[in-house]
Amino acid sequence: MTTIVSIANANSRAASRSERVGVLLVNLGTPDTADAKGVRAYLKEFLSDPRVIEDQGLIWQLILNGIILRSRPRTKARDYRKIWNVEKNESPLKTITRAQAEKLARAIADHDHVEVGWAMRYGNPSIRVGIDALMARGCDRLLAVPLYPQYSAATSATVCDEVFRVLATLRAQPTLRVSPPYYDDPTYIDAVAASIESHLATLRFKPDLIVASFHGMPRDYVEKGDPYEGQCVATVQALRKRLGLDEGKLLLTFQSRFGNAEWLQPYTDKTIERLARDGVRRLAVAMPGFAADCLETLEEIAQENAEIFRRNGGEAFAAIPCLNDSEAGIDVICQLVLRELQGWI
Repeated sequence: MTTIVSIANANSRAASRSERVGVLLVNLGTPDTADAKGVRAYLKEFLSDPRVIEDQGLIWQLILNGIILRSRPRTKARDYRKIWNVEKNESPLKTITRAQAEKLARAIADHDHVEVGWAMRYGNPSIRVGIDALMARGCDRLLAVPLYPQYSAATSATVCDEVFRVLATLRAQPTLRVSPPYYDDPTYIDAVAASIESHLATLRFKPDLIVASFHGMPRDYVEKGDPYEGQCVATVQALRKRLGLDEGKLLLTFQSRFGNAEWLQPYTDKTIERLARDGVRRLAVAMPGFAADCLETLEEIAQENAEIFRRNGGEAFAAIPCLNDSEAGIDVICQLVLRELQGWI
């Protein structure tokens, strides 16, 4: 009997050493370099995903390889250079996502059998690299955390697609969980609202109204059943309630469209242009669909749309930073992770 108990205790100790939990934060992605070559490689991977561009047929391949990948990389490389983290030679999205992972690891350090990693869906470090690194640290359970508050097939689902592709190549697969969207989570809503309030308090002007800008998507994706638009609406409704603002003071818009198809409306750039022409002189823009500042927030909103506003009569413009790796931003991720790890830790 003593021998059996000793063997059982030894097996338990061995299991505890190997049974670790891996948390993988995943954001959209970034070029490795701020030049045409780096942007071309990134765009090719991104735009070749059938979740992003659903019709990957011959016509799209001709457009992608014959037009987009010939001209767009140079233009987008210039945009990336405007916001590039020169010191680290990387995009702000990569800098911030790394910091989010490092701070999350410190926030949950009491759970000493949890390992935290990070990855990009497109570009580097890849999801495969992230999973391999966690498994090398002894993780046999994995929580994938898509850093998108609102779910869409073109973001959250494609993270799952890639995680599943990686796991399909493994003989010894980790047990998998995927965190859900958190578009109406009270911790997230409070954090975004508090961030808006604190940033507005630092401005030298009081905005006439606030625009909440989300990344757009083709209208037909929603008509086919994607819940993204509804979740964006729910986020803004919750923010209006928390901030005490009505529809006229906190507007919902969609940015970053391309191509000729109809995308979700109202469009951010067109709305900002109209507001300026209608006499709005002071404007603030928040971006509650982004967990970290990136090209779409730092260049498209803070620079391009600021210029649209001023060119059409606007006087004062503020782009409100994303939650990033702020204390409140890390608390949102931490609460999400701890909730989804229940039963594992």
